[in-house]
Amino acid sequence: MNYRMIGRINSFILLIEALFMIPAMLLALADRDFAVVRAFLISIGIIAVVSGLLIFLCRHAKRGFYAREGFVCVGFGWILMSLFGSVPYWLSGEIPNALNAVFETVSGFTTTGASIVRSVEDLARATNYWRCFTHWLGGMGVLVFLLAIAPIGGESEGFTMHLLRAESPGPSVGKLVPRMRRTAAILYIIYVLLTLFDFLFLLCGGMPTFDAICTAFATAGTGGFGIKNDSLASYSPYIQNVCTAFMLLFGVNFSCYYLILLRQVRNVFRDEEFRLYWGIVIASTFLIAWNLRGVATALGYTSFGETLRHSAFQVSSILTTTGFVTTDFDLWPTFSKAILLCLMAIGACAGSTGGGLKCARLLLLVKALARNIRQLLRPNSVKVIHINGRQTDERTVTNTNAYLAAYVAILVVSILLVSIDRVSLITGSTAVLACMNNIGPGLEVVGPTGTYADLSALSKIVLIVDMLAGRLEIFPILILFSGRTWKRY
Repeated sequence: MNYRMIGRINSFILLIEALFMIPAMLLALADRDFAVVRAFLISIGIIAVVSGLLIFLCRHAKRGFYAREGFVCVGFGWILMSLFGSVPYWLSGEIPNALNAVFETVSGFTTTGASIVRSVEDLARATNYWRCFTHWLGGMGVLVFLLAIAPIGGESEGFTMHLLRAESPGPSVGKLVPRMRRTAAILYIIYVLLTLFDFLFLLCGGMPTFDAICTAFATAGTGGFGIKNDSLASYSPYIQNVCTAFMLLFGVNFSCYYLILLRQVRNVFRDEEFRLYWGIVIASTFLIAWNLRGVATALGYTSFGETLRHSAFQVSSILTTTGFVTTDFDLWPTFSKAILLCLMAIGACAGSTGGGLKCARLLLLVKALARNIRQLLRPNSVKVIHINGRQTDERTVTNTNAYLAAYVAILVVSILLVSIDRVSLITGSTAVLACMNNIGPGLEVVGPTGTYADLSALSKIVLIVDMLAGRLEIFPILILFSGRTWKRY
């Protein structure tokens, strides 16, 4: 195990985190909120000292870096980033409980949006800015950002590939261009441009500048932290429609945007995952709108257009695992809530900022199931799986099956552990499902009008692990707990 290189990379991760705390500190300074200024200043100082110490101790790191180091580096990086990122909350007294501060930070970086804050409007502007910015930084991944701006591993392509594969969401990570470092840079350029467009559209709707910045960060990272207690419910229909559109755009595989830039639009529309994603969005929206038609008046929806708007918003918010809300969907009929629960598990496209199982895995699992049924009927036949006209590697199929097995096992164990908290089955299971898939709101106690504040310390620790496992695609976290990882080969 190349511990020194792992330490060196994590030192750079912490430096980036400290650098991105500076705007929040300056905002607190402008607001003359000196308790928050002090909290961020001390946090930056602590991170700088720890990072400097790691750089000194790991200054002679060797370049040897393989898949094992990649997974361990990503796992430790996200844990350290979350721990140090929670310090400003705790020192400022905005979130005085240390575990709650860590929960909020993990929820931010993993783009979950599950909050323990009962009234976000009582938080300082700098604190709300930092909460929403953690979504933006975690959405594409801090290591992808690091690889895009600095050759931390020299020019070794294998080095870059191991880190990118360990952090990027999806069943497989491919190259947009021959070099992985340039691929990371292209991904971040697209990410920044989409965020900027989102911000400008929100400003055009009359949204205050600070609100637009925070909302754009949370939308881009498909996170869902709002700066108002009712999330986006009090904003205009235009603002809500803009957020609906951009949540869906950030849920698309970013390679599709690169193909559009290359003027290969036909290839985008031929992509099976792309078509499945939009098919799920359209079908779910109209099914929920149809189901709500009998209770629309009781819910306060004055027209079918308003019903359709809320349906489209919540479908896009849950499918892309953003977690914004415009209405209390916990009051919706059972059929509509059942659709939302299914969307929680499915998630957005691979290669997007969304979480969940991913449409690519769903597509692969369905095709693998169909192949197995055909082979049962014709045992001697040889069938291969094709996606987008190309043969799928059997290793990818095996890894997808392993991911599903691990996903279900963690889900079951987590629900059992949270049930010790004596919450209802619906509250416990949807809390785990929402955190595992990085969504945020569940049902009942942890629903769109509730928080996670009343859960026990055990439940919060379980959900913290679930959020990290869900964002990092399970394997980096499992590898940290595997004894084989630490054996000398």
